[in-house]
Amino acid sequence: MDYIKIRFGDDFDPFDSNLERTVEGMFRSISPIFSLTERTWTPQMDMYETPEEIVIRAEVAGVDKENLEVEICSKAIKIFGSRSELPCVENANYRLAEIQYGKFERILYLPGPVVTDKVSTSYSNGFLEIRLVKQPRDKTHKIPISDG
Repeated sequence: MDYIKIRFGDDFDPFDSNLERTVEGMFRSISPIFSLTERTWTPQMDMYETPEEIVIRAEVAGVDKENLEVEICSKAIKIFGSRSELPCVENANYRLAEIQYGKFERILYLPGPVVTDKVSTSYSNGFLEIRLVKQPRDKTHKIPISDG
């Protein structure tokens, strides 16, 4: 059985180079082969919540399970990996090149605390699904007040 790597961490760096992506996107529109740095892309994701758990789905078609990793801390989850580029067809004029390749990384901040040792993942039909069990809410207890 193959496993998706899950690591536990303390905190994640929210550093995100939007300027670099913008400049690269402008030049890539001129020629899809152009790239300033190693190509990066951002997979689309859904996150929803039920009374018992938080579920995250990532659209990562074409990414091998061996190239997927998940890290979780008390506040956030980081999903990262890479998708290999298909070879260009020789003697072809590309009229459209929208499929993104290279490394990706997403950090999603969780809507509430989760039990970090009860995380499950599955990968099917190009979708990574991560299920996080919610931390039970503290129950309140009525405390009797005794006389002086």
